[in-house]
Amino acid sequence: MSLMSEFREFAVKGNVVDLAVGVIIGGAFGKIVTSLVDQVIMPPIGWLIGGIDFADLKITLPVNPANPTGEPAVIEYGAFINVMIQFLIVAFVIFMMVKLINKLRRQQAAEPDATPSAPTATEALLIEIRDELKARPTA
Repeated sequence: MSLMSEFREFAVKGNVVDLAVGVIIGGAFGKIVTSLVDQVIMPPIGWLIGGIDFADLKITLPVNPANPTGEPAVIEYGAFINVMIQFLIVAFVIFMMVKLINKLRRQQAAEPDATPSAPTATEALLIEIRDELKARPTA
């Protein structure tokens, strides 16, 4: 089997396509959550605590004496708080989705099959042999 045919077989498998769709949707969902946190959740929280914009919260470190002309280092902890809130939202949504999927799987597993499957040809033959042996008179 050539390298190209092996790659083609791998690439068109359902799992790879499902993974690609999941990554694309996950990226789009991440942008939605970022917008939700930055433009909807954090402004009211900042307003409630005195008009603070979390994205602007930072600590500027003093100028390095070894390099006085360089830019001072900045710790942007407000942006970190925004990212943590985004993570919590995404983690919660994923948790709820997994919980729903598990619930549906448990319901599906709990439902018994309404129609019994027909016996296979081998099973039918064995049933026939069993019935014949039962019908024989014992000596």
